[in-house]
This record gives sequence, structure tokens and C-alpha cells, in this order.
Amino acid sequence: MLRTRAPLAAAAAAVASTALATTMLAVPVQADDSGGPAGAPPWKTVATGLDNPRLLSFSGRALYVAEAGVGGSGPCVEGPEGESCFGLSGAITRITHHGSRRVVTGLPSLASPEGGGAIGPSDVVVPGHRRGSKHHFAATIGLGNAPEVRDTFGDAGRALGTVVTGSLKGGPVHIVGDLAAYEEKRDPDGNGPDSNPTGLMRDGGSVVVTDSGGNSLLRVRHHRSTRTLAVFPNTEVPNPFVPGEVVPMQAVPTSVVRGPDGAYYVSQLTGFPFPAGGSSIWRVVRGEEPTVYATGLTNVTDLAWHKGSLYAVQLSSAGLLNEPPEALPTGSLVKVAPGAAPTPVAEGLPAPYGVALRGGKAFVTTCAVCPDGGSVVSIELD
Repeated sequence: MLRTRAPLAAAAAAVASTALATTMLAVPVQADDSGGPAGAPPWKTVATGLDNPRLLSFSGRALYVAEAGVGGSGPCVEGPEGESCFGLSGAITRITHHGSRRVVTGLPSLASPEGGGAIGPSDVVVPGHRRGSKHHFAATIGLGNAPEVRDTFGDAGRALGTVVTGSLKGGPVHIVGDLAAYEEKRDPDGNGPDSNPTGLMRDGGSVVVTDSGGNSLLRVRHHRSTRTLAVFPNTEVPNPFVPGEVVPMQAVPTSVVRGPDGAYYVSQLTGFPFPAGGSSIWRVVRGEEPTVYATGLTNVTDLAWHKGSLYAVQLSSAGLLNEPPEALPTGSLVKVAPGAAPTPVAEGLPAPYGVALRGGKAFVTTCAVCPDGGSVVSIELD
């Protein structure tokens, strides 16, 4: 994915850089009596023991979380960030007041040999309880590489870089949108084929998806046709390692939600060099070029609306290149308004990624690059 985002991010569009992730795996997250990491503002932990948890969503009273998995025994491929090994460890977890349980397992996953910084299931939506739909889900499964890399993994890897559907009661999953193949054929951003489906939202009989590798927003219809809704541009920024040089920083869209005005709002992680304050939130109206809704954010991975206000998760509040070595990035949940600095809601979150809102609370995935160390926490909103 990161032809111009190196050296930090084969998994950057999924969550963070693999280079960072592989050094963060041994960092423990201590909990205090409030249920949150020691020294952090109070929040309540509602689920633990997740494998690289990413985006999440509510359906009825249940919260569903996409777990990117821990890769597996291979085959393995070499990339700019090192070895990445394939396995069927991706999952979807359901969280209720009774606890948490993996309801879908055996989904494709790529991760370091230690299991960190995985790319796999990225987002999940479960339709409301309409007749015939309540037991089904749709999910994105990432790839984070050129489409032909899938051939390395045979039939088991065919779902990498796709949108899939299936039953929460078990059985096979079905590919309804092959975004990696679409990227290989169309390459909407013109930067060369590179696909990593991440954020997902339902829109009538279709789903709308961010392709973080392809820097695009795509619509997938049930009859498997795919079309481009928006392409997000590169930005020229200073190269922190070469004074006086600029580099093209790719947009890396990560999530999409519908706003109160009916437009799509898209979060932006950015590619290398992941500068503090360098992320924007884009507003997309069908048939029009995307426009910038808000600026001054950092490494944004997810969005949610609540009572007319937009909330955003910042994977790193300082910018990924500014994080201490061998430590988890420290991020935050912020409230966003155009023309104003983001307002902190909860700071000091360890590698947060996804957010879902319910009952005046924000539910956020944390330690999103951790094998068996990821969590979901709840944060009270004003």
C-alpha cells in the first residue's frame, strides 16, 4: 500500500505502521480500578482479549467488532515492513451485557510472525431486525498490498481485499465486492494498484467502502458492481528526514459515515510522514468532488455523529512519527467542528481505532495493534 508512505506503514491504512506495531507487541496495558489504563481518564472496559480489534457497530442491543486476527503459519510474504504471514484467524465478535463471544471465525488475516499489526477483517455491519436479515452481516477484509499478492495464498486468500457477507450462525462467507480486483483494473487514484478495504456503511441496497490503499470511496451493489464515488488527493508535505525536500503524502481514507445532511463524511489517517495536525475530514456529495469539512486532526481512523456533533478517533494524538520508540501510540476521542480545534473528549487512549455511539456513550476499540490484547472501552459523552 505504501509506495510513498514508507518507512512506516504497510498496516497504516488498517491501523498503524507495521514497523511501529511490531515494536509495540510486548508493551503491557495496565488497568486501574476505574477499568481503564493506569493514569488515563476514567472509562469502563467492556471487552478484552481481542486480536487487533478495528471498527465496530451496533445492531439491536449487540455491539459487533471486527478483529483483524493474528495471521498464521503462512504462506508468508516480504514487504517494506518485513515478513507478513497468512492465516485464518480473523473474526467478528459480538458483545452484549452477557459478555463477548466470537460469532464468526476463520476469516483471512495477515500479520507479523508475532501476530501484531494485522490486516484482516476491518469493519462489520449487521442489518437491523428485518425479516430474513437479522442473522447476516457484511464485513470488509483488508489486503494492504497489490492485488496479485493474493495469489500467494491460494483459494484461502481470495477474500482478502473484498467485501463479504455471511451468516452469524455459521457457514461460508460470500464475496459481494472484490475491491482489490477493481483497484487492479481501474486504479482510481492513478498511484498504481494497491487495495485495503477498511470502513463500511450500508446505503440502501448497497454498501459504501473506504479503500485505504486506493485512496478512494467506493460503492458496492449487491449484484457485485463497483463504482468510484470519490478519490482523495495526495498532499505535498516536508520530508522530515531530508531538509528542503517535499514528498507526496497520500490521503489514506479509513472510515465513512452519513451525516445529518445526508452527505458522506470520510476520515483520513494520512500516509507517511503522518504529521500532527495533517489529517482532514472530507465531505462527499454524490456527483461532486470531495470537499474538506474539518482540518487540524491527526491520524484519524473513525467517525461517528451524536446529536448533531461529529466525533473522531485519533490513533495518535502526536502523530505516528512522534511517538516514543517501542511504545503503543497514544490517541484520543475528540469532538470536531469546522474552523475550530478539535475538542478532547477522552485522551491517553492506547492505540484507539473504532468508535460506535449508543445511550450517551462512546464505545472505542483500543490496543488495536495487539494480539490478544485489544479491548473495547466505553466513554461517557456530555
